[in-house]
Amino acid sequence: MERIVRGEVPEKHHIAFRGDDGALRWEECFTRAGFDGPYSILYHLHRPHEQRIVPAEHGWSAPEPVTGLPLAKRHFKTQDLVGIGGPPVDAHVPLLFNRDVTIAMVLPDAEDPVYVVNADADDLYWVFEGGGRLVTPFGELRFTKGDYVRVPRGCIHRFVPDSGPQRWLHFECTGPVSLLKQWRNAVGQLTMDAPYCHRDFVKPTFVGPVDEGIRTQIVKRNGQWTGFALRHSPLDVVGWDGAEYPWVFPILKFQPRAGLVHLPPTWHGTFGIPGALICSFVPRAVDFHRDAIPCPYPHSSVDVDEFLFYAEGNFTSRRGVSPGSVSYHPAGIPHGPHPGAYEASIGHRETNELAVMLDCFEPLIPTRQAAGIEDPGYHDSFIEG
Repeated sequence: MERIVRGEVPEKHHIAFRGDDGALRWEECFTRAGFDGPYSILYHLHRPHEQRIVPAEHGWSAPEPVTGLPLAKRHFKTQDLVGIGGPPVDAHVPLLFNRDVTIAMVLPDAEDPVYVVNADADDLYWVFEGGGRLVTPFGELRFTKGDYVRVPRGCIHRFVPDSGPQRWLHFECTGPVSLLKQWRNAVGQLTMDAPYCHRDFVKPTFVGPVDEGIRTQIVKRNGQWTGFALRHSPLDVVGWDGAEYPWVFPILKFQPRAGLVHLPPTWHGTFGIPGALICSFVPRAVDFHRDAIPCPYPHSSVDVDEFLFYAEGNFTSRRGVSPGSVSYHPAGIPHGPHPGAYEASIGHRETNELAVMLDCFEPLIPTRQAAGIEDPGYHDSFIEG
């Protein structure tokens, strides 16, 4: 992401920076890849590294695998998940995972009562239902239905959901969530033919030093949550600049492509993480060859597993799915449209589907919670007759 400046910063890094009262501001370097990657520098009123260890009373649980399952196409009905609730940091329901990513649903009904730091992963949320505020030292971000919300690894934050139902899709990514290199030029700027531009990404609104009265922070590292008591608010930031910060991207800002014939999912690639590609399928025109078959072709993608979250619209290649459905099609067996869908798509000129997909190289493992909401007849529903 491009560099931005918020609030008050000195003319140069690592020099004495004082307020009107003469008090020294405390510089915090928020860095990736050691000191070689993207970074931001924040200026605090107080020392940001004073923490006392206390019990961690919040935090989502590690996924519980279900092993020994036969290789099969699977359908998980997240719309059947009920009675979860609590703050976002506790309201996670893991569905599938591998070494690169854990995919969960988050169903909160309260705000986070503590500040949260995920030191294991970048967090990418997609808001299927609801909205709210993300509060961070970088400022606040409003988000709503259809938004991606990216929280970088190590970023202090808490979620404040709006009133009403909330359902968020969560990708916990052990590697950084990044914009795809094919959409960037030599200086890192998004190219003019990229499916999004820098203007589409919502940056934090800086509000200056804030004290919400919260003095507890929890940190996830190596899968374990640790609690810390803080002497001062971690939001005591007078200014910052840099290229590493949380952001929001509305999915409908994604600019889809259409071709003479059906384009592969890589054309819908939105974000990359090591080992996986995240794609956005949005309403769009479809193929314009006179004999085009707009429905996705059957394919044996022998290197990747496919996860697809259905949000809205008419899913031409699938039947029996509805908003909130998840299909999981593993590598090793061909997958494609349901009987009748391939032929029926001929002549269509547009689609109104909205969905989020993840393709990954490491096999995904279903969890106990996913097994509890699985549609047992899904695999055989692809058999004609």
